[in-house]
Amino acid sequence: MGRIRVVSAKNAYFGVNPGICETTPDVKSYSGYVHLPPGLLSDISGENQDYPINTFFWFFESRKDPQNAPLAIWLNGGPGGSSLMGGLQENGPCFIGADSNSTYLNPWSWNNEVNMLYLDQPAQVGFSYDVLTNITVNLAQEGELKKMVPTDFTDGVPEQNNTFYVGTVGSQSLGKTANTTVHAAHALWHFAQTWFAEFPAYKPNDDRVSLWTESYGGHYGPGFFKFFQQQNEKINNGTIDEEGTHYIHLDTLGIINGLLDNLIQFPSYNQMAYNNTYGIQHISKEQYEKTAYEYDRPGGCREKLAACQKLAEAEDPDWRGSVPSVIKCFDDIHKVDCASLDGLESTLAWGWYDIAHPRADPTPEPYMHGYLAQDWVLSALGVPVNFTSSSPAVGDAFDSTGDINRAGSMEAVAYLLDSGVKVHMLYGDRDYACNWLGGEAVSVLIEHEGAKGFRGAGYAPLLTSEGEGGFVRQYGNYSFSRVFQAGHEVPWYQPEVSYEIFMRATFNRDIATGLLPVSDDLATEGLSSTFHVKNEVPEVPEPKCYVRSPGSCTPEQYATVIDGTAIVKDFFVVGNVKDEMRGDGTQHVMAPERVDEL
Repeated sequence: MGRIRVVSAKNAYFGVNPGICETTPDVKSYSGYVHLPPGLLSDISGENQDYPINTFFWFFESRKDPQNAPLAIWLNGGPGGSSLMGGLQENGPCFIGADSNSTYLNPWSWNNEVNMLYLDQPAQVGFSYDVLTNITVNLAQEGELKKMVPTDFTDGVPEQNNTFYVGTVGSQSLGKTANTTVHAAHALWHFAQTWFAEFPAYKPNDDRVSLWTESYGGHYGPGFFKFFQQQNEKINNGTIDEEGTHYIHLDTLGIINGLLDNLIQFPSYNQMAYNNTYGIQHISKEQYEKTAYEYDRPGGCREKLAACQKLAEAEDPDWRGSVPSVIKCFDDIHKVDCASLDGLESTLAWGWYDIAHPRADPTPEPYMHGYLAQDWVLSALGVPVNFTSSSPAVGDAFDSTGDINRAGSMEAVAYLLDSGVKVHMLYGDRDYACNWLGGEAVSVLIEHEGAKGFRGAGYAPLLTSEGEGGFVRQYGNYSFSRVFQAGHEVPWYQPEVSYEIFMRATFNRDIATGLLPVSDDLATEGLSSTFHVKNEVPEVPEPKCYVRSPGSCTPEQYATVIDGTAIVKDFFVVGNVKDEMRGDGTQHVMAPERVDEL
């Protein structure tokens, strides 16, 4: 292990007060970048960082007493997902209007009493980048998982339409971003060191910082906070003695519909599709039994995945992501050993993020995609790049190392709990992507000092002013909540319930009621299982084709976008030129994207 370096704050930070989204009088916000130079991360064994890291952040002061408020960091998952999904669709100060050009305040914003920091990581996600690169995107060919093609515009910028765009983003090089959770953790730790140097006033009085994550945050959250805690231990024992290094006291880790360990969570996909609390049967009994057999049979998916995890632990214990035998083992998992369970997203007839909704799901409303394409918004935020909601380059980089199938997240949670960090998990019970059945299975298998007490605790009703919002099992500083009638992005579906969980966790109150102070032996009482508690199937929303989010469109709707016959207003398909003349206020071709002169 080489000597830890900390980047000088000088010239490392750029930020502006955008004056958008958070419009509450006298409440400040800042957006900007922390710039980390090439080579800074070379102090971790096996890492070669030969590219700059420009990490975008958007910070919102607490609406109440910001100078004394706690601080929480929010990260979406992916890998490759922008945290502005959380900031503008879930728990941030505002939501985007249906015109994709305006905002309105969120009464359940998590910055009501907490300073909130949203950041895009790793490099090439959201507004973060390595080096500025002009690109083209053809949604007619690539659809939702769009491919960004670096392009030379020397001969001019090509004409755009509703499926073909040009813009400026990061390099799209898989070698110029993090490709494992450990590498991403290291970059985030250096980001935090610089950010606290620039914003000392927002370092809480009790010096504690919380991290709330979602989806792939089941890897990110435990892995990042584990790395932070290990760095703290090195600061304490003198291994890290660089002047200006900040000891970061870890308060709470929150995980929303997180993927922690595929070995444990894989079987839940089959069960959720066949037998769930909504009485929705998406697959036949024969399909269910066949998939269960393929997973559990001798030499099947479970056995092969467990073997790969053990191989990775033995040959790549530092999680470098560069050991060929480990990479091949995990690659075979995708292509051969778990093929019947893997890749379900591309074949489902129902919502990946909501089993009660159709595949072409108009919710959560995708208005942020159009809003973050508005030139006045980009100017207010002070960004030199276009927005990338989900980075194909980052997703491919993580896929190339098998990061998603590695073990270690559950062990990291145990380590954090035993180090005094609070850990709270919550899962919407309509999500399929990282469903609550798999999350529950993980929660009881985490081997920490309080594991026996947690397994012995029962499920208590999760109470809010609206009544029962779900069930929670809690023992001491550790809890697992099932949230009723919520898909993947729980704060969008159930804003009050998720807000109450967040606030109770932050201010050390019991998750069930918020009335009791948390003690080491606090234990919920009640049912040992809640699966028998059924839900009503909600009304199915009508599809609304939003051209910036092809997944919201039916194939028939998107076909009209591709062939150019769709009439588009505020990014919505509102008609077809074959059937009617274009009316005032409609748009047939999108406004040009920003393209930098490079």
